[in-house]
Amino acid sequence: MSQYFDVHPENPQARLLKQAASILHAGGIAAIPTDSSYALVCHLDDKAAAERLRRIRQVDDKHHLTLLCRDLSELSSYARVDNRQYRLLRLGTPGPYTFILEATKEVPRRLSHPSRRTIGLRVPDHRVTQQLLAEFGQPLLATTLIAAGEREPLNDAQDIRERFEKQLQAVVDAGACPAEPTTVVDLTGDTATLLRVGRGSPSALGLQADT
Repeated sequence: MSQYFDVHPENPQARLLKQAASILHAGGIAAIPTDSSYALVCHLDDKAAAERLRRIRQVDDKHHLTLLCRDLSELSSYARVDNRQYRLLRLGTPGPYTFILEATKEVPRRLSHPSRRTIGLRVPDHRVTQQLLAEFGQPLLATTLIAAGEREPLNDAQDIRERFEKQLQAVVDAGACPAEPTTVVDLTGDTATLLRVGRGSPSALGLQADT
């Protein structure tokens, strides 16, 4: 049965986030709010938790999981970033953008793309997410919370709790999210490539979406 944490969206109760972080450190999976939609998160270094997270989402190892980072300095510990990439990252962080980058050795190989050695990274612009990351003390492995067979991310914490109560160890409720996935940008090539247009505006990064 999942523990339910009802937190204030702007001033989240530290003791509740500390309890949620403890559950994650113990190998639990949690549903948390972000600046795009609710996400499933777990400990980066917990192989069993990562496998359970993939099973809940019903995605294979070719599906890019994302590291939620507190800031750009933390992000750069887990991805190789050159000056060109860094300029784009500064424009999109914090914010509803996921960047595909080449993973460093800090990222377990089982979590990166099996053939490309890449990983998704982002710095969310959400008070609760940021404070949970600070309490947790390192990035969280994440994926957008979309139920199997559905296309839209889930946005109601009570609904998430009812539907996934036996699969999740914690649900952090900070109210509704925008319910729109992140914009995904691949930075591994010579030029930035839009893989998905979501909540983040491509123009803010100097990119143009195909029409």
